[in-house]
Amino acid sequence: MACITHNNSKPKSMSKAREWTVEVENLFRFQQAGYRDELEYIQVKQGALIEKWPDSGFVKKLQRRDDTFFYYSRKRECQDLDVHKVRVYAY
Repeated sequence: MACITHNNSKPKSMSKAREWTVEVENLFRFQQAGYRDELEYIQVKQGALIEKWPDSGFVKKLQRRDDTFFYYSRKRECQDLDVHKVRVYAY
């Protein structure tokens, strides 16, 4: 958990997703909203809670950097043709 509160957490590497998973779905949603991942979102939007759909665990709503909101469906939004565009970061 110490990594999440550390302001200078930079990824050590990046790869592209190869198949759809719940993690890839959520990364897709963060990246659509202009963030690398959940870690960057928490750093930028200090104190912001990340709402998730209870049944799927998918991110429900994110605040973009321009303070507008993205609202997401409880169903999968990252289609197979978009999976390879999702960046997966390792810390």
